[in-house]
Amino acid sequence: MTVRHFLSTQDYSRAEIDALLEQAAEFKRSRQGRQLAGKSIALLFFNSSMRTRTSFELGAFQLGGHAVVLSPGKDAWPIEFEVGAVMDGDTEEHIAEVARVLSRYVDLIGVRAFPKFVDWSVDRQDKVLAAFAQYATVPVINLETITHPCQELAHALALKEHLGDLQNRKYVLTWTYHPKPLNTAVANSALLIATKMGMDVTLLCPTPEYVLDERYMAFAEANARENGGSLQVSHDIESAYRGADVIYAKSWGAIPYFGRWDEEKAIRDANRHFIVDEAKMALTNNGLFSHCLPLRRNIKATDAVMDSPACIAIDEAENRLHVQKAVMASLVSHS
Repeated sequence: MTVRHFLSTQDYSRAEIDALLEQAAEFKRSRQGRQLAGKSIALLFFNSSMRTRTSFELGAFQLGGHAVVLSPGKDAWPIEFEVGAVMDGDTEEHIAEVARVLSRYVDLIGVRAFPKFVDWSVDRQDKVLAAFAQYATVPVINLETITHPCQELAHALALKEHLGDLQNRKYVLTWTYHPKPLNTAVANSALLIATKMGMDVTLLCPTPEYVLDERYMAFAEANARENGGSLQVSHDIESAYRGADVIYAKSWGAIPYFGRWDEEKAIRDANRHFIVDEAKMALTNNGLFSHCLPLRRNIKATDAVMDSPACIAIDEAENRLHVQKAVMASLVSHS
């Protein structure tokens, strides 16, 4: 039987996404369950985490399961991912063994592995996640790589809780300044889920260089067509914000400058005014504001925005727990 993974929401139909959100809402009403009784999940963190680790460990526990947390290269052996590699360097074991051995121990495997930020043509292959999915014989869950599908579900659930029907609501995904060039994962994912839910989506960014990878733009365009929404790119702050129902902020580095971040820095520094503030939010249709967290206050969004009733970032963060339980329960029930 083919193993069903949770690597990207693009692998799931709108009906399947809706079913996961409904199950997550049930878990939010009643946290304890037995769907993972006698089951276990290995959580591999190649990068640091706060919300993801906490919510997955607690989620497994609340459903009667057990989570084992591993940090390869720190408390577990460094792993080699290249096929045919002559392993005479720092790596101690190959993914071909790691994934298959873990599959004998646990029922689910979660993987968090950020890009290396050197060469986008390499990073966009998502090699670490793909290798786990290739060799594992149990379901693999994406804990954030170049997309963040668990964050997508938490975001969608929070929006539905506050807005109800999301169809054709005006949704703005806005780039914001950050002192460092960041991963495009959450931005990619926000674009995917908002269009999957049939919203009218505007990608707001300072210049064409900050438009997201063509693969995710194409996915979003297809989602919009299939679900009755729309997608546009804007570089005009006022027109993008005006009448918006949702403002979702995220910082990311410009892909054309990937690995040459010194060249990109001047553009980033020149666009600090993309910060989400009260004046911009006043242009919206009493719009909601959210962010995946962590957020640098008064860099990405002001204190006034973060502390306002319009901010649902904490609701979204809580929902990570509930949607991930829905994902884990769904995968073990079909494996």
